[in-house]
Amino acid sequence: MGVDGSYTNQTVLRGLPPRTTLIGRIRKDAQLFHRPQDDQQPAKGRKRSYGQPVPTPEDLRQNDATPWQEVQAFAAGKRHAFRVKTLCPVLWPKAGPNIPLRLVVIAPVSYRLRKGSKLLYRQPAYLICTDPDLPLAQVVQDYLWRWGIEVDHRDEKQLVGVGQAQVRSPDSARREPIFAVACYAKLLLAAAQRYGPAATQANLPLPKWRRNRPDSRVTTGDLIRQIRQDLWGDALRSIERNSNHFVNHPQPTANGPKSSWPLSAAVDHVATG
Repeated sequence: MGVDGSYTNQTVLRGLPPRTTLIGRIRKDAQLFHRPQDDQQPAKGRKRSYGQPVPTPEDLRQNDATPWQEVQAFAAGKRHAFRVKTLCPVLWPKAGPNIPLRLVVIAPVSYRLRKGSKLLYRQPAYLICTDPDLPLAQVVQDYLWRWGIEVDHRDEKQLVGVGQAQVRSPDSARREPIFAVACYAKLLLAAAQRYGPAATQANLPLPKWRRNRPDSRVTTGDLIRQIRQDLWGDALRSIERNSNHFVNHPQPTANGPKSSWPLSAAVDHVATG
């Protein structure tokens, strides 16, 4: 389970369900500790729950004595090499003395806004994992998959409209987000069944202003455009098939229709009226 810093807290860490591993962000100045050694325990009184303090995540990143390791992970459409440092097992008071953790520091990743521009760097990432035996490459990869959750939240709110329905009754206000999320889930499931789990190609061509990237994943906007094309296309084809059943109204004229009565009958009608 990959989470951000707001969920890396005492309530979540100490209430994890069985067989659940949490990978989450942690503050760069978090106070971590070693496990207490037997020779560090006092002869009398209460035993220590934590041993000597370990470097903070930021200190570990700046410490040249700890070497960087390189791991491969998939992100942004291709595999990248990430430089990481790790320290385990460590203890964190918010997690408690009975939950050993692995500390992972990911070095800032360089990028350019455009070709030939200045080389920029992202912020470093500081992670903890509740399974110290989990391979380091898997820790990094599982955390990178968390970005898909952020994309889902954006699509559900901006494209699907979760929480935007103008309803007043308590039951409708409670059921509307659930119904919208269920429709969004069915949309993704239908895309996976139609285009495959990777879903890298749709039926409709891309707009001219979008670059042709065959390896990119079909977006929610592409799927909604495909649904509109299917629904509107079926409606237009139905109208075309049934066009002979429509009534053809004559075009109106400025003079109006001419009377079929003879002139003598019109004079008699006026005279007797």
